[in-house]
Amino acid sequence: MEVLKLYAYKTIEKLISRREGETRLGEKIAFIENLEEITNSKAKFVLVGIPEDIGIRANYGKPGASKAWEVFLSSFLNIQENVFTNAKNILLLGEIECKGEMQKAANIDASDPNYFVKLGDLVSEIDKKVSLLVEKIVAAGKTPIIIGGGHNNAFGNIKGTSRALKNPINVLNIDAHTDLRKLEHRHSGNGFSFAKHNGFLQKYAIFGLHKNYTPQYIFNELKANSHIKFCLFDDLISQSRQKILRAFSSQLEFINKDAFGLEVDCDAIINFPSSAQSPSGFDLNTLRSFLQLSSKEKNCKYLHICEAAPGSHNPAQVGKALSYFVTDFIEKTNN
Repeated sequence: MEVLKLYAYKTIEKLISRREGETRLGEKIAFIENLEEITNSKAKFVLVGIPEDIGIRANYGKPGASKAWEVFLSSFLNIQENVFTNAKNILLLGEIECKGEMQKAANIDASDPNYFVKLGDLVSEIDKKVSLLVEKIVAAGKTPIIIGGGHNNAFGNIKGTSRALKNPINVLNIDAHTDLRKLEHRHSGNGFSFAKHNGFLQKYAIFGLHKNYTPQYIFNELKANSHIKFCLFDDLISQSRQKILRAFSSQLEFINKDAFGLEVDCDAIINFPSSAQSPSGFDLNTLRSFLQLSSKEKNCKYLHICEAAPGSHNPAQVGKALSYFVTDFIEKTNN
């Protein structure tokens, strides 16, 4: 099973726009020649892309998230390298190998009565790759930053981190949805259900949940489980920015005493190009504040930004937004 397409400088060199007297992040970012070198790398953060949207399609959603990693790199590699960005603390590892699964997904007839189940089988194959790689990175004492793909990949992130630490982990998910749907075929709507069912997920906090898109059976489960805490976006609409940040801090306090992962679903951002774009949600700068607050947490073991689906008219803006999220998350440690 081919898990990783490992990057080298020559892989991304053409993406860098040079200017005399300035240094771009892509000119100084770290690489390794093989995965075994990761333990010896001086970088704390490890960037990984997942160029797939099979899990979203398996959840009856719209494709496009497979392009998020590409537009992110085009922006991120051209950020100025300075005392705030500190490229030496960032290792650009590469991308999860998803081409085979994407090609197989494209060849499944949408009229096939088992169409969604077959897509789910491909998602399960990607799960294995994600969990293996995340386990390797976390076990090496690094913090993976995973960009792209559907929220189905939360399962691999949680599983891999849990196995590396040999304990179930907590998760804070900034999301309009819980992704606690039923244990049917694998898709972007049940990554946390599978993580919980398999014993990899301990405490789970959902921040920004939309009541209009949460089934009653899930609300019943949320209220019956003391290990799950949620905050409705609908209850935050009329609140001041400071009160919203305090509410977010409360969610952090619920999970931050032990190792946890931070999941950011771009569906939670108002009018953001994503698989389930919404006219209601957090504004971009508020979400950046959430990431800045989270960056202070020593027990945060990974960051996953998912469901961004850049269109033909806005790829650069999506790439810039994702780049801001990443630099907000890593800045505290860099200084």
